[in-house]
Amino acid sequence: MKNHFFFALLFLSAMALAQPEESYNYDETKVPKFQLPDLLTSFSGNAIETQQQWEENRRFEILQFFEKQVYGKVPDRLDEYSFKLLEESNDAYGGKARRKQVAISLKKNKRTITYNMLIYLPKGNPTAPVFLGYNFYGNHTVTTDPKVPITEAWVSNNKTFGITDNKASENTRSVRTHRWAIEKMLDNGYGLATIYYGEVDPDKNDFSDGVHQLFYQEGQDKPKTNEWGSIAAWAFGLSKAMDYLENDGNISDVIVFGHSRLGKAALWAGATDKRFAGVISNDSGCGGAALSKRKFGETVERINTSFPHWFADSFKKYNDNERTLPVDQHQLLALMAPRPLYVASAVEDQWADPKGEFLSTHYASKVYELYGKEGVTATNMPDVEQPIQKTVAYHIRNGKHDVTDYDWEQYIVWAKTFTK
Repeated sequence: MKNHFFFALLFLSAMALAQPEESYNYDETKVPKFQLPDLLTSFSGNAIETQQQWEENRRFEILQFFEKQVYGKVPDRLDEYSFKLLEESNDAYGGKARRKQVAISLKKNKRTITYNMLIYLPKGNPTAPVFLGYNFYGNHTVTTDPKVPITEAWVSNNKTFGITDNKASENTRSVRTHRWAIEKMLDNGYGLATIYYGEVDPDKNDFSDGVHQLFYQEGQDKPKTNEWGSIAAWAFGLSKAMDYLENDGNISDVIVFGHSRLGKAALWAGATDKRFAGVISNDSGCGGAALSKRKFGETVERINTSFPHWFADSFKKYNDNERTLPVDQHQLLALMAPRPLYVASAVEDQWADPKGEFLSTHYASKVYELYGKEGVTATNMPDVEQPIQKTVAYHIRNGKHDVTDYDWEQYIVWAKTFTK
């Protein structure tokens, strides 16, 4: 009896040790065999040969599938939305920048949410292109500027930043300046518009606050099965910001940018809103730029389990079932065409599957060719920090899951080829 008990414990211990190894894959030899859905063949089997066929048929059906089965559909239109200029100044960053702070208010069913956008524009030109992107802990964290107020919204706890009660404090000012090369942008004639994503929808598995609850009918407390998760909500918030930016006389082109989960949101925003002049995905991984069918690093099941609020509930039927998914992320990237698209990876960020991100750019480039645009023709990844900068651009840099000066230097050089 004792021997049986001993062997049972030994077996259970071995299973416990093996489980983490089986729960993710970093080995290319263990990537399952798969066949990517053809971008230029419709769901009904028709060949797509022209821009018109792409726009009117294939693009539309791919967008609808992602909308209903992956990110989720926005349930209705807003009743009202408005903008208020809270503050502006011409002396930011030692006099080299203009600062604007704008409140964006969304109203539906007599409920309202408001989120704040911080804008820096270079002085010297009447108009400038801007990078628009969400930040993770508040507008005050991206700059040392004391004129930027601390967010009052819910924030994720972070021991490094001293956040223990889901509330930002003065101690969190400027803790994320390294991710935003603001002075580099300004010196090169670019501005920045940034929003704390938690003011649009707090990043927690609770749909009782944020933008979702504006649309609830009586008795509803979460989105329906094919309605929007948080990524689609964040993308919606970016589009409402664009409503302001396109009417600001000091701003020309707007390039939507995002890192990690916010890179997923930037891609979905770019897919659903053609007003963005360009789209940048930084380390966006699973559900972003990386191919799902590779099941490398983070998988559909892992992301839907760890972050059940990010995607539509309808996406969960593909947990550990990627082979049956009728689309993959190269098709999401192709929805940006013919607008410029940049995807970036990091060597130490295997969780986000750099090779899967690269391959997405390669396969998406077939659609760009319909428009006479250059994409990523190579099938082998470029060397580290040897960027491919065409209409579809890609680089992989040294380092970890982050945004660095190197990334921004590449984005700025690339953006100069198409912005005005």
